Amino acid sequence: MHSFEVKGGKQLSGEIIPQGAKNEALQIISAVLLTPEKVTITNIPDILDVNLLVELLKEINVSVERPQRDTCIFKADNVDLEYLRSETFRKKSGKLRGSVMLAGPLLSRFRRAYIPRPGGDKIGRRRLDTHIIGFEKLGADFKYNEEDGFFRLEAPFLHGANLLLDEPSVTGTANIIMAAAMAKGTTTIYNAACEPYIQQLCRMLNKMGAKIDGIGSNLLTIEGVTYLGGAEHRLLPDMIEVGSFIGMAAMTQSAITIKNAGIDHLGIIPEKFQQLGIHMNFIGDDIHIPEQDIYEIQTFLDGSVLTVYDHPWPGFTPDLLSIVLVTATQAKGSVLVHQKMFESRLFFVDKLIDMGARIVLCDPHRAVVIGLEREQPLKGITMSSPDIRAGVALLIAALSAEGKSVIQNIEQIDRGYQFIDERLKRLGADIKRI
Repeated sequence: MHSFEVKGGKQLSGEIIPQGAKNEALQIISAVLLTPEKVTITNIPDILDVNLLVELLKEINVSVERPQRDTCIFKADNVDLEYLRSETFRKKSGKLRGSVMLAGPLLSRFRRAYIPRPGGDKIGRRRLDTHIIGFEKLGADFKYNEEDGFFRLEAPFLHGANLLLDEPSVTGTANIIMAAAMAKGTTTIYNAACEPYIQQLCRMLNKMGAKIDGIGSNLLTIEGVTYLGGAEHRLLPDMIEVGSFIGMAAMTQSAITIKNAGIDHLGIIPEKFQQLGIHMNFIGDDIHIPEQDIYEIQTFLDGSVLTVYDHPWPGFTPDLLSIVLVTATQAKGSVLVHQKMFESRLFFVDKLIDMGARIVLCDPHRAVVIGLEREQPLKGITMSSPDIRAGVALLIAALSAEGKSVIQNIEQIDRGYQFIDERLKRLGADIKRI
């Protein structure tokens, strides 16, 4: 097990480029199973979760060329379906939440799929009902085997259907889109997720020959086709990294420029950090965060305390609530952070409290942060990263803290952030992997 040793309290400066979007990568890479032709994907983040998915594809006999670390050329012309029933596949795919998105393309092209119990973060219940119900309405039969932990799906014939999703699940929407792409007839998905990553998936599938209308809305219409071909696709910059770097700049009183930030695809993310009082300059597709001693949290027009909560797109992404929370600890003013979608994502605040932050954890979903206004710095401690996003929030706290911090279980951070220690060193951070 590795740890980060961080000596905080240093101002950072310079430019940083966000990696390719992790959540988009997991969907797009899964979609290569829809065609026997070559699919080239660029701007791939070199992180554990994505690399594990690429390895899984190799093991089911998908040809993978990697001319550069951020580029893969896939060719799924000789897929070994029997491997999907193996214990090795169950163990490896069970470590990765994103492996569930292999089911849609496998069902679409090969008419059968196997899904292990999902892995990934321990951030609360993340049910598969939306995926399974959608597959069943398209004509798949579903069985669960308690002995081996596999969900088995078979569909000799897939047909279009009118679907009303019980929740706008991003992975559920992506899976159903891929399953419906080659179903006979027309599928409509109402209450579909419409995140930029879903839009990107739809655009790539259309380049492959799919017929998807309504991209960017919560009502998608998919006319099934009989064959999908190859394509080239470039991933968006990771919006979660962009938000993390904004919070990091404010916490460390640093002047940082985020290059090629994909501003057009960030939605209300910049606005939410501006509500914390953080200044930003938008220069082309770059975001410059100037050095700022004090940033003051806004209140609502009636003077009440600001509430920041997560909501399906175009609302605020839940992946950045941890960053908002830690950034608020040194602000002037107070904010209520309401994590609606997952019930365990705020349980890292005890570590921030140990560092000296003023936080009241109201319940598993809500925390009130009373900003320190830099009257006293956070102090370094030894702590453990519970999940990807909380891990980076703790890293930001450590960078701003006085003294030395040790963050354990950084494999969680490595799952979502590419060479984060090396990139931060180039900004002047005192961080080393031990």
